[in-house]
Amino acid sequence: MVAAPPSATEAPRAARSPEGVPESRGLNLFAADPSYRGLLELHLEPRLCAHLLPHFTRLGAMAGAELDELALTADKNPPILNGQKIAKSKAYEKLEEAAFGDFGLAALSHRGGVLGWPQPMPPAAKYALSYVYVQAEFGVCCPLSMTDALTRTIRKFADPALVARYLPGLTSQDMDTLTQGAMFITEQQAGSDVGSIRTLASKEGDHWLLSGDKWFCSNVDAGLALVLARPEDAPAGTAGLSLFLLPRTLPDGSPNRYRISRLKEKLGTRAMPSGEIKMESALAWLVGDPRQGFKQMADMINMSRLSNGMRAAGLMRRALTEALYVARNREAFGKKLIELPLMRRQLLKLMLPAEAARSILFFISNDLEKADAGDESARRRVRLLTPLIKFRACRDARRATGDAMEVRGGVGYTEEWSDPRLVRDAHLGSIWEGTSNIVALDVLRAIRREHCLEALLPELNGRIERAPRLLAGRLAASLDKAAEFAHEVASTGSDAHARQAATGLYYACAAALLADEGTRLAERGDARRQLIAFLAYVHRLAPRDPLRRVTTGFESEFAEALLPETPIAPDAAERILTRLA
Repeated sequence: MVAAPPSATEAPRAARSPEGVPESRGLNLFAADPSYRGLLELHLEPRLCAHLLPHFTRLGAMAGAELDELALTADKNPPILNGQKIAKSKAYEKLEEAAFGDFGLAALSHRGGVLGWPQPMPPAAKYALSYVYVQAEFGVCCPLSMTDALTRTIRKFADPALVARYLPGLTSQDMDTLTQGAMFITEQQAGSDVGSIRTLASKEGDHWLLSGDKWFCSNVDAGLALVLARPEDAPAGTAGLSLFLLPRTLPDGSPNRYRISRLKEKLGTRAMPSGEIKMESALAWLVGDPRQGFKQMADMINMSRLSNGMRAAGLMRRALTEALYVARNREAFGKKLIELPLMRRQLLKLMLPAEAARSILFFISNDLEKADAGDESARRRVRLLTPLIKFRACRDARRATGDAMEVRGGVGYTEEWSDPRLVRDAHLGSIWEGTSNIVALDVLRAIRREHCLEALLPELNGRIERAPRLLAGRLAASLDKAAEFAHEVASTGSDAHARQAATGLYYACAAALLADEGTRLAERGDARRQLIAFLAYVHRLAPRDPLRRVTTGFESEFAEALLPETPIAPDAAERILTRLA
């Protein structure tokens, strides 16, 4: 166990930055996010929340110090392909050990005993912990997500004997016995157009042989991968695809018949190995119904998309934490940066997408638990909100990380800080498991084919009704308008407006959830999120003239209330909202 680094309230260790530039290294990233504990208490079962709080504190301390330093080192030392073995940096291996081993982030949803909790933990706990981890390291969260999602998928669809064979390794916290997961889908001619996959599968006894190339495989040396392939004589398109489990090593200990052709040089997640593979009659086992391969793989893809939304939320929070730290501690023109009007506006515009993303993340996480228990309405909400958060939060993270880099200034552009890595990694979220266009179109499919709005709107309207009257009317009208537009675009096939419709729906949902969280937290004395909900309404939903100055003066008052990240009494929040009515 490494000694805990300084907490958020202690002086950080010796600065390596120029004179006058605040040194944020050593922050406890959990303690530096004071609103997060209240959200955990709101969304996690009380006993579980109390049990996990010390682990959140420990992970936050590691993320702001040891893990962050390891991530900086690993980013500069990408993996190397030696024959068919991949040499990863020692720093990356330590990051893996913290995620898979110490905190069991890939196992805790599947078995009891992780972090001393006797039962499997709900999705909200898994994503809440991973949200802190990703603030230090993004790349390892791909293998984490793949391992977790592969385990979920085979447990749902694979033969029980196959699950029994591999489940212990997939849920192990011992790095010597751990089996990591991956999914191999992409081919050169079949990226977003999955129906164009050419990898062939031929049956041989109780198993299958796969032949073909997969062009972009993240976590390429994983012990198990789920693969889409087309059995002989199967029809064209996605209807002809089946799902297979591909082991790296055969049951007799020999290597399977596929090879890693090369590793990719990437903009971000440099330390995590991605590569190309060539399968040459590689042994694999069929998973589930051979006629439902794409549908079954979609379950894993959607879990990866939700993980992408979580990672985007975490990146935005880390970016906001860094920006706030610099703005509170650096002086220019005789004032702290945070006192300057334009900087205050910039910080508010960083805070809004970061808070919106994690409110939606918690909502989806809790609905996912209900959906897995058989709640059909919850399943339809998850079906819609998963591509929605993947689309909008990942796009927001690209801008938020770049804007936060500006707060630190020129020094933030240098590679000894987290800022460049956050910017590079943020761009990946908009590409992994579907580009922005593809995922926005999937939002429309969920509305058109599965009538997901009908399951979502009553739930959100019920929450809005509990909000203060001055807020509820605006948010209800905005949600109705956003839903009406999204439904029109989906039903008329106006694909050119898919991104516009998805963005409006996302922020209408986020504002409703922020208001609901604010109302419930107000019962404990903190109505801060009610003001963030109003901020979402003004900045993302209300009509505005871009060529006219905002005359209400609300941003100055909101900056004064929100940027300290301290609780806001319900009566104080009500007075602010009343003045703006």
